[in-house]
Amino acid sequence: MTVEDKNQEDTIPFYPDHIRTEFYVTIGVAIVVVVIGIVGFFTPLGLGVPADPMNTPAHVKPEWYFLSLYQLLKFIPKNVGTIAPLLIVALLIIWPFIDRKPDTSKKNTRIRFIVSALIVTVLALLTIWGEVS
Repeated sequence: MTVEDKNQEDTIPFYPDHIRTEFYVTIGVAIVVVVIGIVGFFTPLGLGVPADPMNTPAHVKPEWYFLSLYQLLKFIPKNVGTIAPLLIVALLIIWPFIDRKPDTSKKNTRIRFIVSALIVTVLALLTIWGEVS
């Protein structure tokens, strides 16, 4: 008996064995899904009163990453507050394609740093303010 014959005896063929195993797993998962669906159909769980989109409770706040936009909406009109962030993100995406000139001035770098630091500070303050308000 050669090494190749022994290796062939130790292997399991893919077609009938693994395909059959995967078929059994698929049937088992389908049965579990159908049983859960039937149980859910006959014993539905209610979560309480349905939500009223026209009446937002006072204690509802967005997640922390939206708090600055939430606070900003209290000071500017709603249509501007919804469109302005989208335009700012679009501008940030296309900015590298607009500004193609080489930057050699230290003054421009300093101005960009100051403006970026100011924007990050304002966003952080609006986030904190939105959390405590």
